[in-house]
Amino acid sequence: MKDDDKMILDDIIELQSIAQAGLYYGKDEFDKERYQKVRDISAHLLSIYTEFPIQQIQKVFCHDIGYQTPKLDTRAAIFNKKGEILLVQEKGGLWSLPGGWVDINTSIKENTEKEVKEEAGLDVLATKIIAVMDRDKHNFPRYIYKVIKVFVMCEVIGGHFEKNIETIDSCYFPYHHLPELETAKNNHEQIKLCFQASQSHCWQTYFD
Repeated sequence: MKDDDKMILDDIIELQSIAQAGLYYGKDEFDKERYQKVRDISAHLLSIYTEFPIQQIQKVFCHDIGYQTPKLDTRAAIFNKKGEILLVQEKGGLWSLPGGWVDINTSIKENTEKEVKEEAGLDVLATKIIAVMDRDKHNFPRYIYKVIKVFVMCEVIGGHFEKNIETIDSCYFPYHHLPELETAKNNHEQIKLCFQASQSHCWQTYFD
């Protein structure tokens, strides 16, 4: 993404954030009308910028209430005795670390363990935070909402893979023979960090 494009997108996202907070915390009804107008304008601008229908933009970009905060995504790093990392294959054919959005009623630990069970069929214990990353600094394409990605080391205590609605296969891979990754969710840099954490006895959590 070019610097000018990034600045435009940043400005649109900030407009929506200001409008969302104003709609939630504002007391004056006339002010709320103005904040709604700002929100509508931000959605219109984003629709022009992305060429997505305005209805889709409003559904994804303008549906939250309250102060706008990042979404949380957890990814599990699971290694076998050979030092290979577990990846799951999605229906589109690309591979990723098991994981997904953090549910409103779960912790980082609980969500990571739940996602591994759903996508890889394994019972695991989440044991260590490897990294906490701003997705915008590492993964593409950029989303229209902020995402914080949390990579978590896990230990297998049971279970086995079963084909499900999200994934069609799972397999362990050495770092130098990784399959084609779903880079919107995890890239080689992030997988490498997980390998480094697995080989360290005193790993310090990476964050940016």
